[in-house]
Amino acid sequence: MSSDALTSHLTESRRFEPSAEFRERARVSSREQYEALYRESLDDPSAFWARETRDLVWRTEATAVMTGKPPRADWFHGASLNVSESCVDRHLTSGARHRAAIIWEGEPEAGGRPVETRTLTYGELHREVVALAGALRALGVEKGDRVILYMGMVPEAAIAMLACARVGAVHGVVFGGFAVEALRDRINDCGAKVVITQDGAFRRGNVVPMKATVDRALEEAKSVEKVIVFPRLGPAHAPISLHPGRDLLWSDALALDPKAGAAPEIVDASHPLFILYTSGSTGKPKGVLHTAAGFLAGAHVSTRYVFDLRDGDLFWCTADVGWVTGHSYVVYGPLSNGATVMMYEGAPNAPDPGRFWRIIERHGVSVLYTAPTAIRAFMRWGEQHPRACDLSSLRLLGSVGEPINPEAWVWYHTVIGGGRCPIVDTWWQTETGSIMMVTLPGATFAKPGSTGLPFFGVVPEVWRADGTPAAPNEGGKLVLTRPYPSMLRTIWGDDARYQQAYFSEFSDTYFTGDGARRDEDGYFWVLGRIDDVLNIAGHRVGTAEIESAVVGHPAVAECAAVGRPDELKGQALVVFVTLKLGQEAGPAMREAILEQVSRDIGKFARPDEVRFADALPKTRSGKIMRRFLKDIAAGRAATGDASTLEDLSVLAKLQAAEE
Repeated sequence: MSSDALTSHLTESRRFEPSAEFRERARVSSREQYEALYRESLDDPSAFWARETRDLVWRTEATAVMTGKPPRADWFHGASLNVSESCVDRHLTSGARHRAAIIWEGEPEAGGRPVETRTLTYGELHREVVALAGALRALGVEKGDRVILYMGMVPEAAIAMLACARVGAVHGVVFGGFAVEALRDRINDCGAKVVITQDGAFRRGNVVPMKATVDRALEEAKSVEKVIVFPRLGPAHAPISLHPGRDLLWSDALALDPKAGAAPEIVDASHPLFILYTSGSTGKPKGVLHTAAGFLAGAHVSTRYVFDLRDGDLFWCTADVGWVTGHSYVVYGPLSNGATVMMYEGAPNAPDPGRFWRIIERHGVSVLYTAPTAIRAFMRWGEQHPRACDLSSLRLLGSVGEPINPEAWVWYHTVIGGGRCPIVDTWWQTETGSIMMVTLPGATFAKPGSTGLPFFGVVPEVWRADGTPAAPNEGGKLVLTRPYPSMLRTIWGDDARYQQAYFSEFSDTYFTGDGARRDEDGYFWVLGRIDDVLNIAGHRVGTAEIESAVVGHPAVAECAAVGRPDELKGQALVVFVTLKLGQEAGPAMREAILEQVSRDIGKFARPDEVRFADALPKTRSGKIMRRFLKDIAAGRAATGDASTLEDLSVLAKLQAAEE
């Protein structure tokens, strides 16, 4: 084993089998069936993808399913389509026309009941998409033009995405929590022609002034010709300020030429569908480019199999449409399958920590897909909130966004799933477009903390730094060795950066940036970002394992592990810890946490510092912003773009504690 190998020390022996009842109805009901489909997807990808995507609307069929090789692989060569036809139009000729496509609930709630709910059938969704597509055409938007969407979680966000796809425009959804500078930079990078936004959004009882942010961003973004504004807040709030000649209200835009969007723009399979910007700690955001047919195929097929989708399901992915999870599993994947999608506008604890569970009970959600950070927050708030609601409609749970620690997995399974719901722990990225690894829910047992097995057509491997395969249970770098339909095609306007970022570590092989190990059963365990690996006493250990060990203590709700410079050791380990409600921070708790890490990983991994915090700095999607914690641990002022933080006061309190 090379000296820079990533070591893995946590062990997990628990196994959770799907029930006989679930397995009997599952799309994939055995390990043998999974293996047969997986082998076909590798040995005969043309037959596999042709069969699995035949229900989509193809205007011309592909002459070759896959051509070329990474980083220049091309999918569905020669095919043409329009993505909105597969997501909306194709359902109008079946009984799905009157099926609910989107069930939406706004954040404001009174007396435990939502102030606003809406349901859009597939027929109604089609009408709205066509009308907005007509508006875009009337405003001069043509195939290939870029349209920025800066919206909250309202049905109009999905309508706008589908309308852009209908006219062949490339949409760029900018998360509604981004500040002026971040929005401006994204508009300028892609040269957007139109912005679609709303006057404001509700978040934890407050109003987020979205139109005002757009106005300020456009002071330094001159490519934008028109702005369409959806009036979300209602008459009780200030009138919408419209810039003469540039801004239109949503209703006025839809009235411009409501029939002009009826005929969809047919595009080549590799036509750009959307740009989604990913931000890092340094450098300008990367505009990840996804294409029409490949992205749709990945989202469509993975939604059907991973979530074991059935008629009558109410599918709730809690992600915001500003992130890739919202693209793949709120809009394109579920709608292309004719599913009914739950959308909720606000925060999981607005007005109180029982909100998610009331939504599930009220609407009968059957599939819930959420993030480990949210699950750990639910644990901290206490199980009395979910236990106060009837969650019997749930039949399948999912986890997305980062590795889930085993204790959170078991809590999710026991408290939310009642011990009867399989959990699909998924690994994928903005760049991959759809799920790459998962234990299919009816196929075989799940291991808490493991993302499981490769999805169909995906070939992940764990490599040492020299490019040789790692041994079973040896940590290394996670790579994808074969192209996949939904993979990104480039970075918008910067192809050299695309090749450098993803294909320079190992020539012609996609490096994910994550560390991982593969166990003796073939299950993958993702250990976190290689950038977050800590060198502790000569051992290179992923932060995910440190954090999992800390959260394994029954008093701990959440943890973030970071390194800080140390003159003697080179790097010292600092863990920031949030305790469950009712638990007391202090020397005894600190020592208990240190012993927990020593017991689970080894004394070499015992943290140098344990810092207790009321909360950790997170984005609205639930991602812990560890780069700020690194600054604080090192005694520096936290620097960098903080516009995506859910609550800036959390960062301020952590910094104040250091002064």
